Amino acid sequence: MSRLQTPVRKNDTVVVVGGKDRGKRGRVLRVIPDRNRVIVEGVNFIKRHTRPNPQKNVKGGVVEREASLHASNVQIVCPDCGAPTRIGRSLLGDGRKVRVCRKCDGAVDK
Repeated sequence: MSRLQTPVRKNDTVVVVGGKDRGKRGRVLRVIPDRNRVIVEGVNFIKRHTRPNPQKNVKGGVVEREASLHASNVQIVCPDCGAPTRIGRSLLGDGRKVRVCRKCDGAVDK
């Protein structure tokens, strides 16, 4: 399976554009590039039933945690204009590449 380049990075603010959690905003906790998936804080909760394991100090019971979403189901929120946007790339004067908002041309990278 080929590794796709996704414009979403860790700690980006994103909005979910498809699925059961459509419209929710959250921060990207983890990016899984080889599967083209992201884990977003407070979005796509699953219930995991776990057995108690005293050796690993794990209590048993039902644990709720975030599951991954496909990267195509999230859109980056521009920090300047606050709108969900597509991402472009721009070359700065000092030779650095930065991600830019397609709506306001503001830099997404700090």
